[in-house]
Amino acid sequence: MVEVRLLGAVDVVVDGRVVDVGSPRQRHVLAALVAEPGRPVLPEVVVERVWGERPGGRVPPSLHTYISQLRRVLAPVGVTITRAGGGYLCPVDPSVVDTHRFADLVAQARVADDDVEAVGLRERALDLWRGEPLSGLDTPWANQWRTRLWGERTAAELDHIDGLLRVGRHGEVLPVLAAQVEDRPLDERLAGQYLTALYRSGRQADALARYQVVRERLAEDLGADPGPELQALYHRILTADSTLTEPAAGPSPAPHRPAPVPRQLPSAPPHFVGRSGELAGLNTAFAEVAEGGGSVVISALAGAGGIGKTWLALHWAHGVVDRFPDGQLFVDLRGFSPDSLPLDPAVAVRGFLDALDVDPARIPTDPQAQTALYRSLVADKRMLIVLDNAATTDQVIPLLPGSPTCTVVVTSRRRLTSLVSRHGAHHLHLEPLVGHEARALLTERAGADRVAAEPDAVADLLAYCRGFPLALSLIGGRAHTEPHLPLARIVAELRESGLEALDDDEPTGSLPTVLSWSCRALTPEQRQAFSLIGVAPGPDLGLPAAVSLIGHPPAHTRRLLRALVEASLLDRDPHDRYSMHDLVRAYAATTADDLAGDVREEALRRVVGFYTHTAHAAERLLEPHRHPIHLDPPAPGTLAHPLPDMSAALAWFDAEHLHLLAAQQTATTHAWHDTVWHLAWTLGTFHTRQGHRHDRLAMWQAALDACAHLSDPATHTLVHRCLGRSYLDLGRHTEAIEHLHRALALAEHDRAAQAHAHLTLAHAWERRGDDRQALEHSIHALRLVRGLDRPVWEADALNQVGWFAARLGDYDTARAHCQAALALHRRHPDPGGEATALDSLAYIAHHTDDHHQAIAYYRQALILARGLRNTNRTANTLDHLGHPHAALGHHDHAREVWREALELYRGQGRHDDAVRVQRQLDALDDLAAAARGSIA
Repeated sequence: MVEVRLLGAVDVVVDGRVVDVGSPRQRHVLAALVAEPGRPVLPEVVVERVWGERPGGRVPPSLHTYISQLRRVLAPVGVTITRAGGGYLCPVDPSVVDTHRFADLVAQARVADDDVEAVGLRERALDLWRGEPLSGLDTPWANQWRTRLWGERTAAELDHIDGLLRVGRHGEVLPVLAAQVEDRPLDERLAGQYLTALYRSGRQADALARYQVVRERLAEDLGADPGPELQALYHRILTADSTLTEPAAGPSPAPHRPAPVPRQLPSAPPHFVGRSGELAGLNTAFAEVAEGGGSVVISALAGAGGIGKTWLALHWAHGVVDRFPDGQLFVDLRGFSPDSLPLDPAVAVRGFLDALDVDPARIPTDPQAQTALYRSLVADKRMLIVLDNAATTDQVIPLLPGSPTCTVVVTSRRRLTSLVSRHGAHHLHLEPLVGHEARALLTERAGADRVAAEPDAVADLLAYCRGFPLALSLIGGRAHTEPHLPLARIVAELRESGLEALDDDEPTGSLPTVLSWSCRALTPEQRQAFSLIGVAPGPDLGLPAAVSLIGHPPAHTRRLLRALVEASLLDRDPHDRYSMHDLVRAYAATTADDLAGDVREEALRRVVGFYTHTAHAAERLLEPHRHPIHLDPPAPGTLAHPLPDMSAALAWFDAEHLHLLAAQQTATTHAWHDTVWHLAWTLGTFHTRQGHRHDRLAMWQAALDACAHLSDPATHTLVHRCLGRSYLDLGRHTEAIEHLHRALALAEHDRAAQAHAHLTLAHAWERRGDDRQALEHSIHALRLVRGLDRPVWEADALNQVGWFAARLGDYDTARAHCQAALALHRRHPDPGGEATALDSLAYIAHHTDDHHQAIAYYRQALILARGLRNTNRTANTLDHLGHPHAALGHHDHAREVWREALELYRGQGRHDDAVRVQRQLDALDDLAAAARGSIA
């Protein structure tokens, strides 16, 4: 039997034997995966849980190493780790993990048939604890989970003591309570347990004295008297109340169950699949019964219309129906009904009274009195109350019982935040189904044979629905009712008609209709924001971009976004970014067509202006020596995002890269021609440093198309030069040289533009293998820039002359030019140029047999490149660094840097460079094998 232990040090135990699963960090990676058994965990989530960092799109390579090692160690004991849903999945049963087993045992104890059984279950639960949970892991996630687990343990211990007192084991708990009350002198529940144990042990005087101690501490520390329950217990002890005498050990008598027992649950959904994580969340919420006299257990399921809230609630409810022997109540509150207002809670209460078989003559006329009667009838009963489709918290509150023995499940398209904050509800937000769950639902509805027969069409359908249950059910239902209709035909209709293909004559089965009901509850401002987000460029939206898109100040914009999140029409992630499910967004986009006047176009101008102006400021931080471009003032209402330094600029580019690409597409669609090439320019340095070569080419191709509508020759010159460089970096030399010569011709009267064209042509001829031609272009560029008073440009040209001189074997000339370049770059701080000059000097040192000096130069260049997060330059320098290491016989060092360069080249899609480095590594391996053979 396999056990994963988290209640202490993280361990894996097989048949009582601890398995060595590696270093503490590796164990913590495992803990991050099994915290939610059966659910994929995204790599960046693992990093945040284990490293305590938000990776910002970058996942440390060591994570992949840890995953590989865990797979190797755990596979022999039957534990697997696979890729699923974009993350890592460790599909162990929750019962294998001690944290989940603890919660399950505590939950079983709360619904046990008698106190003796409950005591035994809680003892088993508490015995699972071996120390501090997740020992050694100090991250915000771990600390938050650890705090919750300690709270669950404390509650279980208090419940356990109550149970022990009920079965007459007060002598056993007395010393335990004596120690605990010293540690928690203000805990009134604990004090009451201690007083009871003292009294039942024949120590009435000690119990009364202890009460006075508690009363004085409460008055001194909190300025308060003991609560009514503790005061009542004191008076019972004082008067030697006979009901406080020792209870008889053994099972408690079965509770009286009035007949008839209400069984109002609708039938279980017939095609339910997946949702193992959400079901586990419901079970956990059910296990967290409030302390005696506290609130009912409430689990509030929130999510967009069609996401499967009611199905999940009913499926779970039918699975645990035996735990509610006193009955189940159900009501559809019609919070988003197409044909009626939300149900008055007073009407729902009256329906519950009827279900509880109350004589109509006994039902009072006052609604508040009816609610009080309802709560009295369900008090101390183990009942399940399902409140489906709630509109607001106010609609729910009158239906909440006051007994801690009841469980309430609420579903709503809104998040019902105040239900969580004011009534201790456990919030559970439903996401779309993950990949295998979505396929299972489609298979269940359409049939396994149909799904197996058309794998390509099935893949397209799953991609379109993106895990949205209602969409999958609609498609599957149509396939079921039309068995001869090819699934490929449904795919074609979806591509042609979009969301309309998921319409249906039955309103509750039409996705557009269901989503429209959610929008009806929005204010006009909220509906407009919803529509605009549907057409905003990019996959999601940060708050600064949303401010410009929606056209309101930040605080007001945040309130609008929060309302959409509450309505489950918008999702907010921990990084304060907002996104919609693809189908919700498709519906939002259709509503944007109905906006008045030019609202839509003005909003898009503002948000595209936001991306353009912020990107321009970020580019100036990355490369302050680059010749600037002039932007027109942004549209009114546009608010650019301030960026304080280079690190902030890089982080912003990382987060908004896809949105900048989409912003250029929006500008192209609307024929905002200047914006099209401005966006290509603003991303130039970021694309070069991060190796986004294909994106850079696509943006400059769009810029060239936009130039056909512009007359400024300087713009044409710049676009042709940048497009030529983009072609060059992808190895398309003929097209590169064609555009570069075009740029040179257009720059006839622009000395700076000519110089930059010559510098880029030098690289083009280098790629063609003609270093002599490259040197001539570099010399020409140097002559041009020397009269421009631009020292950094001059340094670039000096280094390039030195580089090609070195390539041609003239190392003295090369060294003089590169040293002059290095001095200029350091005098006019330009770390990127400095790294390039150091790389050139290292090359010269290596080829003049000064390998140690070469290594020193390369390492300095590497530090600068990494500091700039220039992964393109980092890969090149690592590649170069391996050669002097190999020349000195430092094969392990050479292998190390070449392997890192290989990984970077592959990540950047630089296939030819990756193949070359792999050959270098193979040659090292051949040398090592030959050496071993000669020794043998």
